[in-house]
Amino acid sequence: MLSRAPPQKRQNPIAAAVSSWLQHVEPSLVEPSTGAQLVEKAPKRWVVYEPMVLLPSGSFTSAPWPALLGCLGAAQQALLWEGILQAISSASAKAGPGLTHLAVNEGIPLHVADPQHEQQTMPTQTENLLRSPSGLRMLHGDFGPAGSQLSATSSQTDFAAALWVSTKQNGIAQTWAPRWTMFSRGNVKEKARLLGFHSELQGRRLTHRHRSRDELRDKWAVDLYAGIGYFVFSYARLGLRVLCWELNPWSVEGLRRGAKLNKWSVRVVRGGDELSSIPTAELVAGLDEQIIVFLEDNMEAERRVAEFRASGPTLDVLHVNCGFLPTSLPTWRPAWAIQTQGRAAADGWLHLHENVGIADIEHRRKEIQAVFDQWDKTAESGANSKRANVELVELVKTFAPDVWHCVFDVHITDSRVCNEGRLT
Repeated sequence: MLSRAPPQKRQNPIAAAVSSWLQHVEPSLVEPSTGAQLVEKAPKRWVVYEPMVLLPSGSFTSAPWPALLGCLGAAQQALLWEGILQAISSASAKAGPGLTHLAVNEGIPLHVADPQHEQQTMPTQTENLLRSPSGLRMLHGDFGPAGSQLSATSSQTDFAAALWVSTKQNGIAQTWAPRWTMFSRGNVKEKARLLGFHSELQGRRLTHRHRSRDELRDKWAVDLYAGIGYFVFSYARLGLRVLCWELNPWSVEGLRRGAKLNKWSVRVVRGGDELSSIPTAELVAGLDEQIIVFLEDNMEAERRVAEFRASGPTLDVLHVNCGFLPTSLPTWRPAWAIQTQGRAAADGWLHLHENVGIADIEHRRKEIQAVFDQWDKTAESGANSKRANVELVELVKTFAPDVWHCVFDVHITDSRVCNEGRLT
């Protein structure tokens, strides 16, 4: 009987590209043993966000890579980066032939240099509220001109000159400019959970959550940290209309483009001093878009929702999302007000995002419950009083060793609703 030879293991595309490229490097720069080290220390993983390939943090920084790259000109380095893009394109049928940009993901810094003091010898650091990916190492391709994403005056000309990449998660398209905007793959689990939040499957465990598609019609979600539409799009897929807030104009543009890709109508309302005195109802008068995003500080959200309700339209808010890490605490009180004041719904949910040590999750749940219990007592006014119950803690992903990105689901009901979620 003839025996078949075992199938040969395919070489990693990046390793193959590096091996091929090394054959064209000046031999005096690379000894045989060094060549093997270079292949071994090349990155093994990547993510495709068409037309960009994103390599993991630290790629090409381990010896002997820095010494070799420092001896080479831009043209020789470009041959390496182009070879890697071609190898990944050939190895992945999903990637297709159009991969043109290569970058290294160095994470999102918690603090960045204050642009008002960046010329100083010791520039002032400020919190990176916009989650700017300032550590992105762009290896190959034109990512667009440098500039300040902090400016709310970024124009369509700026947006048109930038590189925009895209991906799909849970069948929903998202797009962003990687030079100016972050993208978190790890949120995919929480996005999927929201998509199934009102399904019969989840309703078997928490029966008061189940809603039919017809029941969700004309309901609203509010997202206080919209970003490029991470959770906004999950609510839109459920059929909800969405009011959302975002400070970063590049994220708002990504949200706008992403909504269009998914065929959802969207309107951007630019905030600022010139609009602060204009009633919200007047700003959105006649708008019937499914997604309305305010390019302004989310501390304006409570006021705007109150004004909107006071003008007459029903704003039946079912969800308020507070998706900021390491804590969304500054938005809890506004979120509570949005969910409980004025023409509020009979019940709804706040989704509070926190980074919590694994051993402290239950303690943190009790702390959050105590906060809302106190607000319950403060706000009691007969039949209009509200109740809050931290009914579930969802562990989304690990943020650091023994630290989890958690979402605390706070179910809010009025005084007529009992624990099972039915009117008494």
